[in-house]
Amino acid sequence: MAPTEPTTELHQGFSEPDATPPPWTEVSELLTDSEMFWLATVRKDGRPHVTPLPAVWLDGTLHFCTGAHEQKTRNLESNPHCVLTAGPNQFRTGLDAVVEGNAVRVTDAQRLPRLAALWKSKLDWDYDVTDDGFRDEFGRPVLVFGVSPAKVLAFSKSPYSQTRYRFTA
Repeated sequence: MAPTEPTTELHQGFSEPDATPPPWTEVSELLTDSEMFWLATVRKDGRPHVTPLPAVWLDGTLHFCTGAHEQKTRNLESNPHCVLTAGPNQFRTGLDAVVEGNAVRVTDAQRLPRLAALWKSKLDWDYDVTDDGFRDEFGRPVLVFGVSPAKVLAFSKSPYSQTRYRFTA
């Protein structure tokens, strides 16, 4: 689980002179409120793979679901490093976030019901909890992954800024 307050560093070279780092609570709120994220993984041959998917932020970890035979699952099996991004699709307003970390399968019997409840309340998706993940409404197995951030980049607009939040392992 990521700490509540990471180390914060405003990158002056990519920020306007009057910019200040957004508080971590604002970035965490973006991760909590966002429904869609972009997941970037790497194939075995080094080619990138990017796909949109819903994710939920719980206890300092960003969680997403996928099928066992999907490309992103195969990519994560050989290389767990990944990036998830979120934010408004706007140039002059809003806050964008980039979450870097390792995707780890979630099979914890206490965490899975909490995650299923979040997916239901946030997206109205019904998942049945199993011993090692979820089962969707059609009875298909669903793998659950969690990414505890090693680093989060936040990009503010008006004024423009780039802030790095680092987490201790």
